[in-house]
Amino acid sequence: MKIAVHGAAGRMGQRVVAVASADSRYQVVAALESATHPALGQDAGLLAGVGNLGVPLAVVGESDADVVIDFSVPDAAIAVLTHCLEFKKPLVIATTGFDVPQDEFIRESARTLPIVWAPSMSPAVNLLMKLTEIAAISLRELPTGVDVEIIERHHRFKEDAPSGTALRFGNIVAEAMGQSSHIHGRHGRPGERPRNEIGYHALRSGDNPGEHTIVFGMLGETIELKVAASNRDCYAQGALLAADWIIDKPAGLYSMNDVLGL
Repeated sequence: MKIAVHGAAGRMGQRVVAVASADSRYQVVAALESATHPALGQDAGLLAGVGNLGVPLAVVGESDADVVIDFSVPDAAIAVLTHCLEFKKPLVIATTGFDVPQDEFIRESARTLPIVWAPSMSPAVNLLMKLTEIAAISLRELPTGVDVEIIERHHRFKEDAPSGTALRFGNIVAEAMGQSSHIHGRHGRPGERPRNEIGYHALRSGDNPGEHTIVFGMLGETIELKVAASNRDCYAQGALLAADWIIDKPAGLYSMNDVLGL
């Protein structure tokens, strides 16, 4: 399978290049970055620490690929989606932080292009999302009520907070339990905790690749569901799994639940 990696000089893009180059099922044929990136022209394999691949970092090149994997930023992701529409290339989007018009453009594009779009490519994270849904459905009728708090930790370089994954966990809970208020942190004297609230808490520290804890707090007992990455390869492996899965699919907007059969 010929793969183009968009955002190839970023932390995640480099890991996708490295993991794919170590697997004989994949061939990295394009490593894409912005027109102003200082590493343009350098070999993507050398940037990723896996030796020369003969693939220079470039602005375009997705036309030769079977599938494109995007780990970038919202504006850049929309730009590469436009190219994928032109060349009819399946796309795996792992970027988060889109605004409403960008979100709508992705959904509209999926009418003509197969797209896997997920806030996290980690198989373990997506399994925990399913377990969170099961827990929320099971607990929603509890007479004493359930307080849901979502705690996420990421590295100091992450630009958005809370993470897209944390927000997705919150949406899963709200869809199952009916909370209408999403609160991002607390300070001062907010008073007694409302019953219709989901609380989010974003920690940024060091080089943490990502962890999420969903707390279901009840009177007399607590359930905590937690997933933590020890490195970024889980996200790269999940993205490659999604690329494998989508290659022969019809146009549509798919999630990692589809990829994993959840």
